[in-house]
Amino acid sequence: MSRRDRTHEKLQFRLGYRFADLDLLERALTHSSAVSPSKRIEHSYQRLEFLGDRVLGLVVADMLYRRYPKANEGELSRTLNTLVRKETCAIIARTLDLGRELNLGESEARTGGAEKEAILGDATEAVIGAIFCDGGLGKAYEFVERMFEEFLVDGQANRADAKTTLQEWAQARGLEPPSYTQTERTGPDHAPEFTISVRLGEFEPLSATGSSKKIAEHKAAEQFLIRQNVWKEPK
Repeated sequence: MSRRDRTHEKLQFRLGYRFADLDLLERALTHSSAVSPSKRIEHSYQRLEFLGDRVLGLVVADMLYRRYPKANEGELSRTLNTLVRKETCAIIARTLDLGRELNLGESEARTGGAEKEAILGDATEAVIGAIFCDGGLGKAYEFVERMFEEFLVDGQANRADAKTTLQEWAQARGLEPPSYTQTERTGPDHAPEFTISVRLGEFEPLSATGSSKKIAEHKAAEQFLIRQNVWKEPK
């Protein structure tokens, strides 16, 4: 493994959680490529990722159940699947700058492993699993709720993903798919704010901001759908 700060002080600050057992955090950040095959089960994040995926699903399911008392099982399931997918977890990883903290094998690091969506998504789940093991379900719940809150837009439990919905809406009208362009980035490196503009056909472009490009794109697509009366403004 590479020599680096194994206390991950800045990361723990970004996580909003301080580990009693730092070995758990170190393992959650260690990709299998950085460990010899005989030690991958014990020293890589694979088992923590498995656990974190289940904890994430439970916590988000509970959040949705409490927040949307009138949503049926199908609506809750669709929203759950949107929130806990690898893409969303990768957004969280980029928000936390997990890529910089990952322990990767030489080959994986050389091929940009720290930016790969699948690895970033896995790392987020592994960190959730590590927090669960270190602090229990309550602390894991607090972390997931804080990090995924921005993805839960009031009144959207029965809606599909905004970007997917907008693309389907455009396709049904014979239009080219919408395009998303970053127009501004503000804030410090550890807490950036992105402004994204969505363009579609001859419609007036619309911009939105978020703590990651993906979140800003989602918000821009959502506001576009609201403007065109495809979706209603959430109450």
